[in-house]
Amino acid sequence: MNNQPISISKAKKAVADYKKAIGRADGMAELSIFYCEEAFGFLESCSMEDESYFVALIRMYGRSLEFVSSLPHAERSAYLERLDKLRSRGRDIGWGVEDELNSLWYATVLGEHQSE
Repeated sequence: MNNQPISISKAKKAVADYKKAIGRADGMAELSIFYCEEAFGFLESCSMEDESYFVALIRMYGRSLEFVSSLPHAERSAYLERLDKLRSRGRDIGWGVEDELNSLWYATVLGEHQSE
């Protein structure tokens, strides 16, 4: 990273800007999941221990689940597969990240099954 500052707010702003400009549910799902995938990649490559970074990742994961849940059932499977893989990557991060992601995952998945 060559001494570049880590900016969670800039990454989150890109998601918010897209939502304001276009805001399509499939685009929001893609962008928010991509954010999480890149955040995990960063954590795995540099072993950073910053609670605010973990909290932002967990929040974006939750938002990703919300965006995916708003899609028609036929469009969800590829996104859910990616989110499930991210959930398992939380095991290696520590700080309770895996527990939080599991909690969000099961609340969403169980909630969908109960509403059907």
